[in-house]
Amino acid sequence: MKTRAYTIRISEYDRLEDLPEEPAALVRKAIEAAGKAYAPYSEYYVGACLLLENGEIICGNNQENAASPSGLCAERVALFCAGARFPGIPVSRIAVAAIQNGQVQDQPVSPCGSCRQVLFEKERIAGKPMEVILYGSSRIQVLSSASDLLPLPFILSPGT
Repeated sequence: MKTRAYTIRISEYDRLEDLPEEPAALVRKAIEAAGKAYAPYSEYYVGACLLLENGEIICGNNQENAASPSGLCAERVALFCAGARFPGIPVSRIAVAAIQNGQVQDQPVSPCGSCRQVLFEKERIAGKPMEVILYGSSRIQVLSSASDLLPLPFILSPGT
């Protein structure tokens, strides 16, 4: 038997002003995108913005539907939009923020399992890390790689 330990490093910031300008600007866009989400059922509004390697910024937000689970999370809306508009262009960075009860969530919002898998796969296809910024008004977490969110991803075996 072998025992393995997985370690991730998370940089934490207390205020948006402490982030470098480019990541902070992406967070502000994610907050703006969250405010435009369609979330009449959960009233939980999430925004995600991507910085692509070519300099393009793509934003998405959660889109709910009465026929749940027909909706889609903000992260996947942004990632799939980027894939449709700019196929093959790697994502350099993603910022995620949420609004609940009219206020930006104070703790960092973390992607769901499905979004983590999609983030992992986009990063793996690109062959380079994607920085992940999880924003909360009282704490910001920055991970240097999307794979840190999902240390045991689903991977199809070769030939399938």
